[in-house]
Amino acid sequence: MDAGLAALLGAAVGSLATLGAAIVNGRAVARSQYAQWRRQHRRDAYADYLSALHGRDLAMDAVFDALRPDRPDLRKTDEEVQRFVALAREVHRVAEVVIIEGPLAMVAAADRIARASGELSDVMRRMVKNAHAGDGSHKAADTALATEREHALYQAVKSFRSAARDVLDTRDQGAPAPRFRPPCHQWKASKSCRTLLSPTR
Repeated sequence: MDAGLAALLGAAVGSLATLGAAIVNGRAVARSQYAQWRRQHRRDAYADYLSALHGRDLAMDAVFDALRPDRPDLRKTDEEVQRFVALAREVHRVAEVVIIEGPLAMVAAADRIARASGELSDVMRRMVKNAHAGDGSHKAADTALATEREHALYQAVKSFRSAARDVLDTRDQGAPAPRFRPPCHQWKASKSCRTLLSPTR
């Protein structure tokens, strides 16, 4: 092989290597940019959800405050209930975005909030109904139950915040999002599930 042909082949090989490196680097940059974009969308969805929850829960507090007197102002109570309903609808709207953005661990955390919210709302509606009926016989018990369920809701929201930090921190490190393990009844045949279900644990 003469020197000219060798030089030509060397240049071709060098060009191919450079091109290959550029393609690999380009794909890595694209993946990194996509990960950042996805993380930002998730962060916005989680923040919007928490903000909507905060507004709705303040409205719920206002309903309970209106119910506190022995003879509640029913007109004021109904106004606060209507405000609560409007803000609860907003929570539902932004929760749909959380469900779309995921991952499944965040969907599960949002579902826990929804269940805790529903249980507290049940007490609130019963107290409003009794106030309209002039029935105060269950007020003390319902007030205590509302306090208990408010704490359960607070714990569910706290769990959502913690899960959100885990998801967003994981994406920061470029690692895959945490895997979501289905409820135990879906995989109870496995050895790990039998261990969890064992009464000795």
